[in-house]
Amino acid sequence: MPAPPYVPVLPTRPHAAAAYRGLTRAVQRAVVPLWTLAPHPGMLPGPLAGRIAKEAADAARAQPRTPGWLDAPFVDDAEAAVLVGTLGPEWWEGRFLRPVTGPGRPDAQQSLALTVARLYETPLAVRFRLLGGWNDVAVTRTDEVAALLGRLPEGHPADLVLDLGAVPPDRPDAGKEALRALDALLPLASWNTVTVVAGGFPDPPDDFREGVRYEAPRSDWDTWHEIRHADRPYLSRLRYGDYGIHPASYVAQPPMSGSGGPPWGILRYTTARSYHFAKVPYGRQYDDANREAAGSLTGLADFRGAAASAGEAWLCDRARGVETPGNHSTWNRAGNIQHMAFVVRSLSR
Repeated sequence: MPAPPYVPVLPTRPHAAAAYRGLTRAVQRAVVPLWTLAPHPGMLPGPLAGRIAKEAADAARAQPRTPGWLDAPFVDDAEAAVLVGTLGPEWWEGRFLRPVTGPGRPDAQQSLALTVARLYETPLAVRFRLLGGWNDVAVTRTDEVAALLGRLPEGHPADLVLDLGAVPPDRPDAGKEALRALDALLPLASWNTVTVVAGGFPDPPDDFREGVRYEAPRSDWDTWHEIRHADRPYLSRLRYGDYGIHPASYVAQPPMSGSGGPPWGILRYTTARSYHFAKVPYGRQYDDANREAAGSLTGLADFRGAAASAGEAWLCDRARGVETPGNHSTWNRAGNIQHMAFVVRSLSR
C-alpha cells in the first residue's frame, strides 16, 4: 500500500531543495512540500524581487514532475506588491507549484493566489495558522476563510492546511485546539485535501555543548496521534505535516547574508519517539569532533542503517571519516533526507 501523502514545510533555500532531490523517487512521490518563501524585511524592491525570483525558481526546479505548494506567508503590503510583480500569473504556467494564501494576508497576496488558481484551474491552498489557543481571533480568521472561498468559482477545488506551528511539551492542548479549528473549518468547503502541520525539531538548549548527544520528545508526533484518535468522522481524510528538522520558527527567519551564522552546526536524527541532535564545530580542523558527533547518532539503538536513506548513508560515512566534515548546508540536507524518508515509512504503517 502506498504511503499517504506527507507535507513538510520546507524553506526555499538550497539545502532544502537538495534534500528533496536527494530522496528516492518512491519517497518523493509520497511527499508534497509546502515551500515557504523567507521574509526579507527592509530589503529594497529591486533586490527583493531578485531574491524572490531566485527562491521561487529553486523550489520550482526541485519539483519538475510532482506537485507541491509555494507560499509567502510573511509578506507585508510593500513586500506583497513586489511579490505580485515578480511571481505574476504568467510565472506559474507550466510549473508544478500551486498557490497558497490565508486569512490575515495582504490583499495583493490573496488576489494573486486566487487569480492563479482560477486561471490555471488548480486547487487553492488555504493555510490557517493557529499558533495559540482557539479564541476570538481564530473565529474571526475562520470568517475570513469563508470570504476567501467565496471569491472562487462555485465548486473550485481548495486544500486546507491547518498550521499549528510549534507544539512543544508545554503546549499540551495543541491537539484539542486543532480539533476545534477543524470542526469550524471543514464545513466551509468540500476540501480537496486537509493537512495538519505541526512541530519540527526543538531549538537547541541554552547550554548546548559539543560532545553531548541531546534527546527531545516528538511532541508533534504525539499531537498528531491525539488528533487521529479523536471521535470525529473526518479523521481518515487528514494528512500529516511538520517542519522537517528545523523548529517551526526557522522559516520565518530572514536568511543570513554572506558568511554570517554561528561557527557551529547541528547533526539531527529522528526516531519513533525522539529527536536526537548533536553540536558540531565548523571547519576541517574539527574533523575528530565532527566524526564523534556523527558516531553518537549512528550508535543509537534505533539507528536505521546506511541503506535507509542518503541521510543515514552520509552519517555512516562521516562517522567513519570517509566524508569531509561538511557545512551547514550539508548537515541540513542529510538531516532532512533521513527525517522525510522516515516519516513516509512511519505513515505507511
